Amino acid sequence: MPWRLSPRSIAVLLRLAVDAGEFVPVDRIYRDVWRDARNRVDRHERTQVQKAVNEIRRAGANLVETYRLGRTASYRWGLAPDRIDFLRYRDLVGRARRSDAAMAVDLLREASALWRGGPLPEVSHLPFAKPVIDGLCDLRAAADRDLLQACVDIGRYEEALGLAERLVTEHPGDDGLSLVVADLRRRLRSGRRDLLRRTLHGAQPSTVSVVVGDLLAEDDAHLVIGFTDTFDTDARQDVVISGGSLQAEAARRFFGDDRGLLDRRLRNALAEVQPEGRETRAAKRRGKLIRYPVGTVAVLRAGGRLLFAVAYSRMGNDLVARSSEQDVAVSLERLWDAVYLHGQLRPVAVPLIGAGLSRISSATPDQLIMTLAGSFAVRNRAARISPELRIVLRPEDVPRIDLGRLARFLDGEG
Repeated sequence: MPWRLSPRSIAVLLRLAVDAGEFVPVDRIYRDVWRDARNRVDRHERTQVQKAVNEIRRAGANLVETYRLGRTASYRWGLAPDRIDFLRYRDLVGRARRSDAAMAVDLLREASALWRGGPLPEVSHLPFAKPVIDGLCDLRAAADRDLLQACVDIGRYEEALGLAERLVTEHPGDDGLSLVVADLRRRLRSGRRDLLRRTLHGAQPSTVSVVVGDLLAEDDAHLVIGFTDTFDTDARQDVVISGGSLQAEAARRFFGDDRGLLDRRLRNALAEVQPEGRETRAAKRRGKLIRYPVGTVAVLRAGGRLLFAVAYSRMGNDLVARSSEQDVAVSLERLWDAVYLHGQLRPVAVPLIGAGLSRISSATPDQLIMTLAGSFAVRNRAARISPELRIVLRPEDVPRIDLGRLARFLDGEG
C-alpha cells in the first residue's frame, strides 16, 4: 500500500476495499474495525470513522467516495480495484481462467508476484478480514496448480518443475504432486519441450508445432538448414562461417566434418541451377565465389531423411551474412516448392529462420515464427506439402517469444 496512513485508517481503507464497489455504512465500518459488536453506534464513534476517512482523503482525494442518506453516511472504495494488491490478485487469476494456457502463464505469474507473505496482514486480527484471507489462501492454492498446468501445457517444463517442487514441499502428503515432479524430470531429461501445437484445418489437416530442442535431433522429420547465396561451408577459425552455427553443426553430424564431401554434395544438388554471378578473389578474399539467387534450395540426403539447404541470406564480400524479410519470404516460397517435390509428405523441421547471424533486425522472433507458419499454412492449403511444420527453437529464444500472441495467430490460421 503506497499511502502513509495510521494503522486505524489503513484498516478502514481495507474494510472498504473488501466490499469494493459497494457503499459501506459508517456504523458497520465502526463495528468491524473497532471490534465493537453493539447494534447502536453513537455520534462520537461515527466521528472516529470520519477522522479516519479524512486522513485517507488527505493521502488521496479520490480514495473514498461518500453517500449520505439524511445524516447517515456510507463510504466506498474510490479507485479502480487494481490499485490494491489483493483485488488485483483476484482479478488476474479470474482473467487467467478465461484465457488460453500461454496467456494464463503470464497472468498467473503476475498474480504470484503480488503474493508477499500472508494476505491483509494489517487487518488479519479483525474478524471481518478472516473470510477474505481464507478465500485468498484457497485461491492461491488453486492458482498455483493452474499455473503448474499451464506451464506444462505450453512446454515450460523447467518453470513447472520448480513450481511443482515448491508445492510438494508445502503439501508433503500429496502423491499427485510427487507424480507430476517425476514426470517433469523425465520430460526434461528427454531434451525436448513442446510449446504449442495447432491444427490447420483443410481438405487434409496439417499441424504447426513449436518446440524447444535440438533441430538436428528431429530424426522423424526432414530438416531445413540456412545457407548464404554462396553456399559457403568453411567454418575454420570462425571467419567465413561461424563454428557455432547450425550449418557448421550439421556438417559435423551428417558429413563427419568433411567439408570436401559436403561441397561435392552441394555442387551436385546445384548443378541445374543457373548462378546469379561470380565474385573475384580480389573482392571476396575468403570462401566461395559463385553466387546463386536468394531462395535457392539444395536438397541433400543425410541417412533416411533430407536436408533442405536454403539460401535465404546474402554473403557480403566483408564475410557478413545479411538478409531481409523479403528475402525470407522468397526463400520460403522456394523451400515449399522443394518440400512438395521431394518431401514425400513427411514432417519438416525448421529453425527460427532469420533470428541468427543473418541479421534481420526489423523482425521480432514472434514475427519470424508467424511468417514461417503463415507461409506454410497458405501453401499447404493450396496443395498439401507436409503433415507437420515443426519450428524448433533454441532455449535462449524462448524468453523473447510472446506465446499468447503466437497462439492467437495460429488459432486464426487454423
